[in-house]
Amino acid sequence: MTENSIAGLPLHDLAGFTHRWVDAEGVRLHVVAGGRPAGPALVLLAGFPQTWWAWRKAMPGLAERFRVLAIDLPGQGHSDRPRDSYDTHTVASRVQAAVTALDVPKYWLAAHDVGAWVAFSLALKYEERLHGVALLDAGIPGITLPDAVPTDPGRAWKTWHFAFHVVPDLPETLLAGRERDYVDWFLTAKTLSPNTFDSAEIDHYAAAIAADGGLRASLAYYRDAAESARKNREALDRQHLTVPVLGISGSHGSIPDMAASLGPWADNATGVVIPQAGHFIPDEQPDAVVAALTSFTG
Repeated sequence: MTENSIAGLPLHDLAGFTHRWVDAEGVRLHVVAGGRPAGPALVLLAGFPQTWWAWRKAMPGLAERFRVLAIDLPGQGHSDRPRDSYDTHTVASRVQAAVTALDVPKYWLAAHDVGAWVAFSLALKYEERLHGVALLDAGIPGITLPDAVPTDPGRAWKTWHFAFHVVPDLPETLLAGRERDYVDWFLTAKTLSPNTFDSAEIDHYAAAIAADGGLRASLAYYRDAAESARKNREALDRQHLTVPVLGISGSHGSIPDMAASLGPWADNATGVVIPQAGHFIPDEQPDAVVAALTSFTG
């Protein structure tokens, strides 16, 4: 076990990639690095209930062109789990600090789900550090995330957890010791094929959430979403995104047209819909994601 990893949580290796930990404003973030050292840098962020491992199927293909840096967000995987400050602008500052510590002056950014929340805020704060940003199947707080959760059963299953996660204490009470059941529901219900994730992968993500404050940290992104939304709107009162933005949707995902949802706030937004994919696009159609990112980055 590497001394910087989370105690009791297995550290998974990926051929051609190495594990690193960097200080990001006092929080240690776990980075999995590989690919072409002299290639353009590509930073990858994952969402709930996953870790950097969400990108593992796409990373070998991306490594043929890029210097790939998959980062566990604060509270994810083998990164530290700070007690507070999970609004996306604070987290974006920490991600940028990690990238700076890795001596990357400018980079492409691709992010899914909650990772896309962070990536959007990062693009608002550090636009000059980005070549472009790709956002995969995510409603962004204050931008495209609905204020109300629908009660129609045909739609509620996609977003009900946003309300549940912000209730104080109750999710912890109900989920402690049952993290695997909870993670299993998301990974099964939100994929087009319910067999996308095998038992070992579900175990991996459940263990990461169960370990050392992971559940509290996962919920904190939702509990701080109102603050994330406020900061996003304040920033957008002053500016629009001018870097190229690619919205990647799944044919059966949560956001039918990411590009259309982002268009009002981005001067250069394009989109692609990945066929035969639900919400977890990098797991379901990794080759198509590699192709979309390669085309986007030119």
